[in-house]
Amino acid sequence: MGSPKFLNRYNAVENNELPACFKVTKHISVEFDQNASLEELWNVHDMEMENYRLAFKEVNSGVRGQELPEAESSLLDLKIAIADRILQHCHFCERRCGANRKEGEVGYCRLGKTSRYASEFLHMGEEPELVPSHTIFLTGCVFSCVYCQNWDISTRPESGVVIDPQKVGRLIDMRRSMGPRNVNFVTPTPHPHTILKVINEISANTPVVWNSNMYHSLEIGKLLEGVIDVYLADFRYGNDECAKRYSNAKDYMRVVERNFETAYRQAEIILRQLVIPGHVECCTRPIVEWTATHIPKVRFNLMFQYTPYYRAAEFPQINRYLTLKERERATRIVQDSGLEDVLL
Repeated sequence: MGSPKFLNRYNAVENNELPACFKVTKHISVEFDQNASLEELWNVHDMEMENYRLAFKEVNSGVRGQELPEAESSLLDLKIAIADRILQHCHFCERRCGANRKEGEVGYCRLGKTSRYASEFLHMGEEPELVPSHTIFLTGCVFSCVYCQNWDISTRPESGVVIDPQKVGRLIDMRRSMGPRNVNFVTPTPHPHTILKVINEISANTPVVWNSNMYHSLEIGKLLEGVIDVYLADFRYGNDECAKRYSNAKDYMRVVERNFETAYRQAEIILRQLVIPGHVECCTRPIVEWTATHIPKVRFNLMFQYTPYYRAAEFPQINRYLTLKERERATRIVQDSGLEDVLL
């Protein structure tokens, strides 16, 4: 399909022509009381985000240069403080379980305060404009997909390497010098408190990719503005019934549509639509139609690599590979949609 049409800022950051979003956020000086209530912290955050948006606009337009000195106490520091406070009554994802993960309680994701990664490497299997991608696979998940290809990681949140934000920040800087085009956090939804701390330790100007099922809470969507350059985002189901049956995700459409619309205002999006056997009409078609209507300027990736992993054998309808007819029908739906930047 040629070069993507809607990832212009990402390309500029990757080529060091513009600063990554987090570089602008680290430049915004903010004074706040660490002991203030969560409501008070949010009030300061929302007010200071206006300064971020102004600085972001000036940087993009060339009014302000790219040399952005870091503030002693920054807007990113405030975001970290808010995420740390949310951890005490967790609502990182839309399950909003309220577990005090800071004190060892666990919710649906079965994670406490400690984040771990299962692997980190230069990934060559992502979308063409992302590779090589410094991909960090975090453990745990807020979904329970019955066909999960990474089930050994998602179902064992206690496995992997404990993340030291300073060490991982240095690792990202080192990897950046080896040629990756971004840093790519996979399954990040249970881990924003850690990811924000890691990003605060990065010195290199590298685009940040949030590789997600988009089931995060409204509050996390607010915290991610000014941090994430590209959402590498799954839109898997076109109705709540399929989402509940195969991923145990309630109220899926409301949550994911809201988060896509929020991300669309804040950053650039690569939308992944994994075609599931028997679900072209009930899932692929409504997703394509909604995308074309509500967020048309995205990089749309129609994916045919579904494989019946994990517990798929328990669900006869999806315990198979896609047929050629299904692939052709899904392709035609996208081609007829009017979406302009499509990877097939």
